[in-house]
Amino acid sequence: MTVLELMERAGADNTNLTIAWIKDAVNLIQSNTKHDLKTETFTITENTKSYEPAADLMAIDNISILDTQADQYKRIRRLAYPPTVTVDNSP
Repeated sequence: MTVLELMERAGADNTNLTIAWIKDAVNLIQSNTKHDLKTETFTITENTKSYEPAADLMAIDNISILDTQADQYKRIRRLAYPPTVTVDNSP
């Protein structure tokens, strides 16, 4: 389908604006497509706060933790806001 045909179907009359919409749509499709997904497993150990991810990591899709009682992985939800951390200095 050509840009002209798309413009006729959409009832648009501005070529530059139509091309910009097409480019935006292509960028949106590309950004929503997940590819080259890899799974990495860490063994959680006591008194360890952070774990080193792979060097080629671009984004984290989700985090799950194994519930040993139910023998299934449960997804950890992403926090919308940073957690409030308080320190208890009482003896």
